[in-house]
Amino acid sequence: MLVLLAFIIIFHITSAALLFVATIDNAWWVGEEFFADIWRVCVNNTNCTELNDAVEDFSTVQAVQATMILSTILCCIAFLIFVLQLFRLKQGERFVLTSIIQLMACLCVMIAASIYTDRRKDIHENNRELYAQTSGGSFGYSFILAWVAFAFTFISGLMYLILRKRK
Repeated sequence: MLVLLAFIIIFHITSAALLFVATIDNAWWVGEEFFADIWRVCVNNTNCTELNDAVEDFSTVQAVQATMILSTILCCIAFLIFVLQLFRLKQGERFVLTSIIQLMACLCVMIAASIYTDRRKDIHENNRELYAQTSGGSFGYSFILAWVAFAFTFISGLMYLILRKRK
């Protein structure tokens, strides 16, 4: 049982780390001389422009930012609630509250990655002066980590739903 508990804790911490990296790091769209994410666009590693209200479709970018931040916060809250439930639940009860919060984090990261997947081309085309040199790029590792974090949070949410507290 102790090994299972350690695995679940490590899996949850890994999920949170993936969410932090995917949210913070600047590699959602990358190419030879540039990289862009949900916060800024950088050309030649020195010329960085923050995304702000001047960007057309900024509300779409804000939706991705907000849902990624929310998923990270929810994942951390789920971990804290799991630790509290370890000491407060009676024997045989399930970690339902932890599962619900973790599945909400899963839903948020899925929404963020889906919005970015669908709207990236429109954002780049509608802001040609900002994204002029980003046409030959591809999805970067932060974007991929967001989808991996989706899978991890989904699996851990299901694990918490199935898991019962034992001695």
